[in-house]
Amino acid sequence: MPSRSTFAWSFSFYPQPILNFRRRSTTGTTPSFPFINTLGFISYFAYTYCMYFSPLIRQQYAIRNPTAPEPTVRINDVVFTSHAVILSGLTWSMYLKRLWGFTQTSQRVGRFIWAFAIGCILGVLIVTFIVSSSPNHGAITARDPGAWAWLDLIYGVSFLKVIITIVKYCPQIYTNYTLKSTTGWSIEQILADVLGGVLSVAQVCLDSLLAGGNWEGVTGNPAKFALGNITIVFDAVFLMQHYWWYRHNRLPETAAETSKDSGRRSRGDRRRETEVVG
Repeated sequence: MPSRSTFAWSFSFYPQPILNFRRRSTTGTTPSFPFINTLGFISYFAYTYCMYFSPLIRQQYAIRNPTAPEPTVRINDVVFTSHAVILSGLTWSMYLKRLWGFTQTSQRVGRFIWAFAIGCILGVLIVTFIVSSSPNHGAITARDPGAWAWLDLIYGVSFLKVIITIVKYCPQIYTNYTLKSTTGWSIEQILADVLGGVLSVAQVCLDSLLAGGNWEGVTGNPAKFALGNITIVFDAVFLMQHYWWYRHNRLPETAAETSKDSGRRSRGDRRRETEVVG
Protein backbone atom coordinates (compact mmCIF):
# COMPACT_ATOMS: atom_id res chain seq x y z
CA MET A 1 0.00 0.00 0.00
CA PRO A 2 2.70 2.57 0.93
CA SER A 3 4.66 2.01 -2.27
CA ARG A 4 1.50 2.28 -4.38
CA SER A 5 0.42 5.62 -2.88
CA THR A 6 3.99 6.92 -3.17
CA PHE A 7 4.21 5.84 -6.80
CA ALA A 8 0.84 7.39 -7.70
CA TRP A 9 1.58 10.71 -6.01
CA SER A 10 5.14 10.78 -7.40
CA PHE A 11 3.88 10.10 -10.92
CA SER A 12 1.40 12.97 -10.61
CA PHE A 13 4.27 15.49 -10.76
CA TYR A 14 5.39 14.49 -14.26
CA PRO A 15 2.44 15.06 -16.65
CA GLN A 16 2.30 18.85 -16.17
CA PRO A 17 5.98 19.69 -16.85
CA ILE A 18 5.99 17.18 -19.72
CA LEU A 19 2.88 18.84 -21.17
CA ASN A 20 4.44 22.30 -20.72
CA PHE A 21 7.62 21.15 -22.47
CA ARG A 22 5.72 19.50 -25.32
CA ARG A 23 3.58 22.60 -25.87
CA ARG A 24 6.50 24.98 -25.24
CA SER A 25 3.91 26.93 -23.33
CA THR A 26 2.40 27.41 -19.89
CA THR A 27 -0.77 29.09 -21.12
CA GLY A 28 -3.94 27.91 -19.43
CA THR A 29 -2.19 27.44 -16.09
CA THR A 30 -1.26 29.74 -13.23
CA PRO A 31 2.22 30.09 -11.68
CA SER A 32 0.61 30.49 -8.25
CA PHE A 33 -0.02 26.73 -8.06
CA PRO A 34 3.56 25.44 -8.48
CA PHE A 35 4.95 28.35 -6.47
CA ILE A 36 2.91 27.72 -3.33
CA ASN A 37 3.09 23.96 -3.96
CA THR A 38 6.89 24.11 -3.72
CA LEU A 39 6.69 25.91 -0.38
CA GLY A 40 4.16 23.39 0.84
CA PHE A 41 6.33 20.41 0.01
CA ILE A 42 9.40 22.03 1.55
CA SER A 43 7.45 22.22 4.80
CA TYR A 44 6.14 18.66 4.42
CA PHE A 45 9.65 17.37 3.72
CA ALA A 46 10.86 19.01 6.94
CA TYR A 47 8.02 17.31 8.81
CA THR A 48 8.54 13.81 7.40
CA TYR A 49 12.33 14.01 7.69
CA CYS A 50 12.19 15.00 11.38
CA MET A 51 9.46 12.49 12.23
CA TYR A 52 11.45 9.67 10.67
CA PHE A 53 15.08 10.55 11.40
CA SER A 54 15.17 12.87 14.44
CA PRO A 55 15.67 10.96 17.74
CA LEU A 56 14.43 13.99 19.69
CA ILE A 57 11.19 14.34 17.74
CA ARG A 58 10.53 10.59 17.85
CA GLN A 59 11.16 10.56 21.61
CA GLN A 60 8.73 13.44 22.16
CA TYR A 61 6.18 11.72 19.91
CA ALA A 62 6.43 8.56 22.03
CA ILE A 63 5.88 10.59 25.21
CA ARG A 64 2.78 12.21 23.73
CA ASN A 65 1.44 8.91 22.32
CA PRO A 66 2.39 6.20 24.84
CA THR A 67 -0.02 3.56 23.52
CA ALA A 68 1.27 3.96 19.94
CA PRO A 69 4.81 5.31 20.31
CA GLU A 70 5.88 4.60 16.74
CA PRO A 71 5.10 7.43 14.25
CA THR A 72 3.22 6.32 11.13
CA VAL A 73 5.61 8.32 8.92
CA ARG A 74 7.49 5.89 6.69
CA ILE A 75 10.66 6.15 4.60
CA ASN A 76 8.47 6.28 1.48
CA ASP A 77 7.00 9.53 2.85
CA VAL A 78 10.48 11.06 3.11
CA VAL A 79 11.41 9.91 -0.40
CA PHE A 80 8.13 11.20 -1.81
CA THR A 81 8.43 14.66 -0.25
CA SER A 82 12.05 15.16 -1.37
CA HIS A 83 11.03 14.14 -4.89
CA ALA A 84 8.01 16.47 -4.71
CA VAL A 85 10.16 19.48 -3.79
CA ILE A 86 12.38 18.93 -6.85
CA LEU A 87 9.53 18.40 -9.33
CA SER A 88 7.41 21.26 -7.95
CA GLY A 89 10.39 23.60 -8.21
CA LEU A 90 11.03 22.44 -11.77
CA THR A 91 7.42 23.12 -12.77
CA TRP A 92 7.54 26.57 -11.19
CA SER A 93 10.74 27.38 -13.07
CA MET A 94 8.92 26.85 -16.37
CA TYR A 95 7.18 30.20 -15.85
CA LEU A 96 10.56 31.94 -16.07
CA LYS A 97 10.59 32.97 -19.72
CA ARG A 98 14.30 33.78 -19.70
CA LEU A 99 15.07 30.25 -18.55
CA TRP A 100 12.76 28.19 -20.76
CA GLY A 101 11.45 30.64 -23.38
CA PHE A 102 7.96 29.18 -23.18
CA THR A 103 4.88 31.03 -24.39
CA GLN A 104 2.98 32.14 -21.34
CA THR A 105 0.15 34.31 -20.17
CA SER A 106 0.78 37.65 -18.49
CA GLN A 107 -0.09 36.08 -15.13
CA ARG A 108 2.32 36.32 -12.24
CA VAL A 109 2.15 34.86 -8.78
CA GLY A 110 -0.75 36.73 -7.22
CA ARG A 111 -0.32 39.23 -4.41
CA PHE A 112 -2.56 37.15 -2.16
CA ILE A 113 -0.39 34.07 -2.70
CA TRP A 114 2.78 36.07 -1.99
CA ALA A 115 1.21 37.50 1.18
CA PHE A 116 0.01 34.03 2.17
CA ALA A 117 3.49 32.54 1.66
CA ILE A 118 5.11 35.29 3.74
CA GLY A 119 2.47 34.77 6.45
CA CYS A 120 3.25 31.04 6.52
CA ILE A 121 6.96 31.68 6.99
CA LEU A 122 6.30 34.23 9.72
CA GLY A 123 3.99 31.74 11.45
CA VAL A 124 6.76 29.13 11.59
CA LEU A 125 9.20 31.71 12.96
CA ILE A 126 6.71 32.72 15.66
CA VAL A 127 6.17 29.10 16.78
CA THR A 128 9.95 28.57 16.78
CA PHE A 129 10.35 31.58 19.07
CA ILE A 130 7.58 30.37 21.39
CA VAL A 131 9.07 26.88 21.74
CA SER A 132 12.65 28.07 22.18
CA SER A 133 11.67 30.68 24.79
CA SER A 134 9.42 28.33 26.78
CA PRO A 135 10.54 27.46 30.35
CA ASN A 136 11.56 23.94 29.29
CA HIS A 137 13.17 25.16 26.04
CA GLY A 138 11.29 22.63 23.95
CA ALA A 139 11.95 19.59 26.13
CA ILE A 140 9.13 17.49 27.60
CA THR A 141 8.87 14.58 30.02
CA ALA A 142 6.25 11.95 30.79
CA ARG A 143 5.23 14.05 33.80
CA ASP A 144 4.47 17.08 31.63
CA PRO A 145 3.77 15.85 28.07
CA GLY A 146 1.59 18.85 27.27
CA ALA A 147 4.35 21.45 27.59
CA TRP A 148 5.62 23.29 24.55
CA ALA A 149 7.97 20.98 22.64
CA TRP A 150 9.91 20.91 19.39
CA LEU A 151 7.35 18.33 18.30
CA ASP A 152 4.80 21.16 18.31
CA LEU A 153 6.95 23.07 15.84
CA ILE A 154 7.06 20.02 13.57
CA TYR A 155 3.30 19.64 13.87
CA GLY A 156 2.97 23.32 13.01
CA VAL A 157 5.06 22.82 9.89
CA SER A 158 2.88 19.87 8.88
CA PHE A 159 -0.33 21.85 9.39
CA LEU A 160 1.24 24.55 7.24
CA LYS A 161 1.31 22.02 4.42
CA VAL A 162 -2.36 21.22 5.04
CA ILE A 163 -3.33 24.90 4.84
CA ILE A 164 -1.24 25.38 1.69
CA THR A 165 -2.94 22.37 0.11
CA ILE A 166 -6.33 23.98 0.69
CA VAL A 167 -5.17 27.27 -0.83
CA LYS A 168 -2.95 26.04 -3.68
CA TYR A 169 -5.70 24.53 -5.82
CA CYS A 170 -7.90 27.62 -5.76
CA PRO A 171 -5.98 29.78 -8.31
CA GLN A 172 -6.04 27.00 -10.93
CA ILE A 173 -9.69 26.19 -10.30
CA TYR A 174 -10.46 29.90 -10.77
CA THR A 175 -8.30 30.06 -13.92
CA ASN A 176 -10.17 27.11 -15.41
CA TYR A 177 -13.44 28.83 -14.47
CA THR A 178 -12.52 32.15 -16.10
CA LEU A 179 -11.26 30.44 -19.27
CA LYS A 180 -14.16 27.96 -19.22
CA SER A 181 -11.54 25.41 -20.27
CA THR A 182 -8.93 23.05 -18.81
CA THR A 183 -6.63 23.23 -21.83
CA GLY A 184 -3.02 23.35 -20.67
CA TRP A 185 -3.88 21.77 -17.31
CA SER A 186 -2.83 18.11 -17.31
CA ILE A 187 -5.70 15.88 -16.26
CA GLU A 188 -3.29 12.95 -15.98
CA GLN A 189 -1.66 14.56 -12.95
CA ILE A 190 -5.09 14.88 -11.33
CA LEU A 191 -5.95 11.22 -11.98
CA ALA A 192 -2.67 10.12 -10.38
CA ASP A 193 -3.11 12.67 -7.58
CA VAL A 194 -6.57 11.43 -6.57
CA LEU A 195 -5.35 7.82 -6.68
CA GLY A 196 -2.45 8.76 -4.41
CA GLY A 197 -4.86 10.50 -2.04
CA VAL A 198 -7.11 7.45 -1.76
CA LEU A 199 -4.18 5.10 -1.20
CA SER A 200 -2.57 7.45 1.32
CA VAL A 201 -5.72 7.65 3.47
CA ALA A 202 -6.09 3.88 3.20
CA GLN A 203 -2.46 3.45 4.32
CA VAL A 204 -2.93 5.53 7.49
CA CYS A 205 -6.13 3.66 8.36
CA LEU A 206 -4.52 0.28 7.66
CA ASP A 207 -1.49 1.12 9.82
CA SER A 208 -3.84 1.97 12.69
CA LEU A 209 -5.81 -1.26 12.24
CA LEU A 210 -2.61 -3.32 12.22
CA ALA A 211 -1.63 -1.58 15.46
CA GLY A 212 -4.62 -3.22 17.11
CA GLY A 213 -7.22 -0.70 16.10
CA ASN A 214 -5.41 2.11 17.91
CA TRP A 215 -6.37 5.32 16.09
CA GLU A 216 -3.54 7.31 17.64
CA GLY A 217 -1.79 6.45 14.39
CA VAL A 218 -4.26 8.82 12.71
CA THR A 219 -4.30 11.48 15.41
CA GLY A 220 -0.51 11.25 15.65
CA ASN A 221 -0.10 11.87 11.92
CA PRO A 222 -3.02 14.23 11.19
CA ALA A 223 -1.27 15.98 8.31
CA LYS A 224 -1.06 12.89 6.12
CA PHE A 225 -4.66 11.91 6.84
CA ALA A 226 -5.93 15.44 6.15
CA LEU A 227 -3.82 15.87 3.00
CA GLY A 228 -5.25 12.72 1.46
CA ASN A 229 -8.84 13.80 2.09
CA ILE A 230 -8.32 17.40 0.94
CA THR A 231 -6.63 16.16 -2.23
CA ILE A 232 -9.60 13.92 -3.05
CA VAL A 233 -12.08 16.80 -2.65
CA PHE A 234 -10.21 19.31 -4.83
CA ASP A 235 -9.30 16.72 -7.46
CA ALA A 236 -13.00 15.92 -7.74
CA VAL A 237 -13.58 19.56 -8.74
CA PHE A 238 -10.86 19.37 -11.41
CA LEU A 239 -12.34 16.15 -12.77
CA MET A 240 -15.76 17.78 -13.00
CA GLN A 241 -14.27 20.78 -14.81
CA HIS A 242 -12.44 18.60 -17.31
CA TYR A 243 -14.94 15.82 -17.97
CA TRP A 244 -18.22 17.62 -17.42
CA TRP A 245 -18.41 21.41 -17.18
CA TYR A 246 -15.83 22.43 -19.82
CA ARG A 247 -15.36 19.21 -21.77
CA HIS A 248 -16.32 20.78 -25.11
CA ASN A 249 -14.18 23.92 -24.70
CA ARG A 250 -10.70 23.76 -26.19
CA LEU A 251 -8.10 26.52 -26.38
CA PRO A 252 -4.94 26.44 -28.57
CA GLU A 253 -2.57 23.94 -26.94
CA THR A 254 0.78 24.81 -28.51
CA ALA A 255 2.64 27.98 -29.26
CA ALA A 256 2.14 27.29 -32.99
CA GLU A 257 -1.60 26.90 -32.53
CA THR A 258 -1.69 30.09 -30.46
CA SER A 259 0.16 31.93 -33.23
CA LYS A 260 -2.19 30.57 -35.90
CA ASP A 261 -5.21 31.43 -33.78
CA SER A 262 -3.91 34.96 -33.29
CA GLY A 263 -3.24 35.22 -37.01
CA ARG A 264 -6.76 34.12 -37.84
CA ARG A 265 -8.18 36.68 -35.43
CA SER A 266 -5.98 39.43 -36.90
CA ARG A 267 -7.01 38.58 -40.46
CA GLY A 268 -10.63 38.48 -39.37
CA ASP A 269 -10.26 41.89 -37.73
CA ARG A 270 -8.69 43.31 -40.91
CA ARG A 271 -11.50 41.94 -43.07
CA ARG A 272 -14.10 43.48 -40.80
CA GLU A 273 -12.26 46.81 -40.88
CA THR A 274 -12.14 46.66 -44.70
CA GLU A 275 -15.86 45.90 -44.84
CA VAL A 276 -16.58 48.85 -42.56
CA VAL A 277 -14.41 51.18 -44.64
CA GLY A 278 -15.98 49.88 -47.87
